[in-house]
Amino acid sequence: MTHSPRPSAQASLPLLVAVTMTGTVALHIFVPALAAAAADLGTTPVAAQLTITLYLVGLACGQLVYGPVSDRFGRRPVLIAGLSLYLAGLLLAIPATSIEVLIVARVLQSLGACGSLVLGRAMVRDVSTATDAARKIAILTMAMTLTPALAPAIGGLVAGAFGWRAVFVVLAAVVAGLAALVVRTLPETNRHPVALPGIGAVAGAYLRLLRNPAYRAYMLAGACAGTSLYAFLAVAPFLLVDRLGRSSQEVGLDCLIVVAGMVVGSGIAGRLAGRMPIRRAARIGNGICLAAALALLAIDRSGALTVTTLLAPLVLYAVGIGLLGPNAVAGLMNVDPHAAGSASSLYGFMQMALGALFTLAVATWHDGSAMPVAVTLMAASVIAALALRRA
Repeated sequence: MTHSPRPSAQASLPLLVAVTMTGTVALHIFVPALAAAAADLGTTPVAAQLTITLYLVGLACGQLVYGPVSDRFGRRPVLIAGLSLYLAGLLLAIPATSIEVLIVARVLQSLGACGSLVLGRAMVRDVSTATDAARKIAILTMAMTLTPALAPAIGGLVAGAFGWRAVFVVLAAVVAGLAALVVRTLPETNRHPVALPGIGAVAGAYLRLLRNPAYRAYMLAGACAGTSLYAFLAVAPFLLVDRLGRSSQEVGLDCLIVVAGMVVGSGIAGRLAGRMPIRRAARIGNGICLAAALALLAIDRSGALTVTTLLAPLVLYAVGIGLLGPNAVAGLMNVDPHAAGSASSLYGFMQMALGALFTLAVATWHDGSAMPVAVTLMAASVIAALALRRA
């Protein structure tokens, strides 16, 4: 096991925020460069979108492993291993000369990055009470919403100025710096390691969580909220560029505007923590999402789609996600605090698996209109609403 700088149950929340943000930054920062990479590698939009879909698949599958392993060996060494794999994938992507190599690199990135998502949440739960965890998870969620807000804008500027490969150069430098900081300063937070279970025991632990109605409800609702907006991000470069005439830099800024709504919603969630029941706050957030999805569908069918009329309902939808997401996560993490790693892993798997399905659906259905996005967002909201009835 990697030596910890000091045996302490405390961990810097800002550092955990930074760690958690890295989990999806590679997904979002590449979105504005997607069309340029497709053209440079001589591939189709559908093939290029696999770099998004398969990234989500990697995030989904990898998270099932990180939780139980970190419950046994500790959060810190497992996090360091994940960041190392993440960096290797970024370095492979920089010289890629074919879409196949780029896809492999993206999968490696996702398998490393998913450790940041699982372990950031688990480490917060390790050192927090149930009530304090809700507040801190809201902060983590707000930080995670900053990632898809800021990363596309940064990616668009970098790709526009230096080319799409430069996006991975910048991100590799950031991940390397963060890994060094983790090695030097992050303590171990798992004070009660458990024996590493076999595959049957791991599956049994997941089944026990799934048998809990509250866990199932919050997991499904949170997963729908957490990744449904990826349906828009997957087709944003092609919808905004081809249909609405936007540039790569403008696509990044448009994504920034949309995801800024998630920051607002997460801020509201943080203010409501401890003042409103988790279930009620989650249902209000999902109601906002459903209303926004219906508005987007109506706008598209009426033929009134412009940059403004596309972004406005998406911003509102993002506000709903920001309110629903952290409350759902807080609810499911409180079901069994002693299995925080496994609870986080299973949630992460469901979240990214649904995200992959959402992006694959809109990529396959994409017809130049906003209807595939609107219908997907509406379906996610309906699923979440049905789930929350059982919370």
